[in-house]
Amino acid sequence: MFHATTILGYRGEDTAVIGGDGQVTFGDAVLKGNATKIRTLYEGKVLAGFAGSTADAFNLFEMFEGYLNEQKGDLFRSVIAFSKAWRRDKHLRQLEAMMIVLNREHIFILSGNGDVVEPEDGKIAAIGSGGNFALSAARALDKHASLEPVMLVKESLRIAGELCIYTNTNIKTLSL
Repeated sequence: MFHATTILGYRGEDTAVIGGDGQVTFGDAVLKGNATKIRTLYEGKVLAGFAGSTADAFNLFEMFEGYLNEQKGDLFRSVIAFSKAWRRDKHLRQLEAMMIVLNREHIFILSGNGDVVEPEDGKIAAIGSGGNFALSAARALDKHASLEPVMLVKESLRIAGELCIYTNTNIKTLSL
């Protein structure tokens, strides 16, 4: 497993939220604590987050947005086409990188292995070093608390940041 970051996506009844911590590490050293690893794509209709190297993130976000434009914003078709291209590219598929992309209808985890995973519950996905911590917290909060989606994502990431040494509590979120 690579040590990168923590990204959490949550799809509620009429909203979509993505959040990420701000920590950038190199080995066991923190290089930066306030990085932005999430963004909006396709005219603000799709949210995306990335775990992996920063340079790779820019290339993959740009490449994915190209597929969104080709597919006129159809997220499902875009993730399939993007994953095929990512998997076929001999350089890109070597990246230790993952993405979460979502809108109000779908949420997916993507990897260079060609993985396109829609979470079983269809609403919560997490990637990165602290992903399992954030995912566990989000599932518990979704089931047992009455939090607004943005607060659920922030609190879940805060919990992950307190447990994972590759994750901090400098949290940024975006929502639709």
